[in-house]
This record gives sequence, structure tokens and C-alpha cells, in this order.
Amino acid sequence: MIYTCVFDYSSMEYQVEVEVSLKPGYSDPEGETTKKALIELKYPVNAVNVSKVYNIRLEAASSKDARRKVDEICRRLLANPVKDNYKFKLEELK
Repeated sequence: MIYTCVFDYSSMEYQVEVEVSLKPGYSDPEGETTKKALIELKYPVNAVNVSKVYNIRLEAASSKDARRKVDEICRRLLANPVKDNYKFKLEELK
């Protein structure tokens, strides 16, 4: 009897939007400067918080695998776990 092993290397492409922002209690000098400028321009602003948005395209075997990879990317490179929070949206591309 002959057995054939077939590997499915097909993967899906995903579009990911990652937002990284400071945790509460950490100073946000860029946000404070922007707030002051907006107040000087007569806008009734109470607070400004700055965050970074990363748009990433990646390949993964499944949405679960894609989420795992994005979480790892955030923890290893995009966000400092001491001072940053992150969240992401994942969309499968057709």
C-alpha cells in the first residue's frame, strides 16, 4: 500500500490595522502641544491623545493564525508593553 502525504500550503492574505496608544498615566507631549495649538486657534478642546496606526498586509493559514502573528508583531516590535496599549482590526482580502 502506498500513502501519499499532501500538504496544503495555501494561505490567505489579510489586511490589518494596528493602533498603538499610550496607557493612561503616561505623558503625551505631542498630544499636549496639539491641544495647546487647537486652544490658541479657539477650538474648545479638552484633551488630545496621539496614537500611531500601522497598516499591514500579511499572509496566514487562517484568521486565528493571522491574529496570533499580529499579536506577536505588536508585542515584539510595534508596542512597548510597559507604556503602550494596542488593538487591531483584521480583514481577510479576497
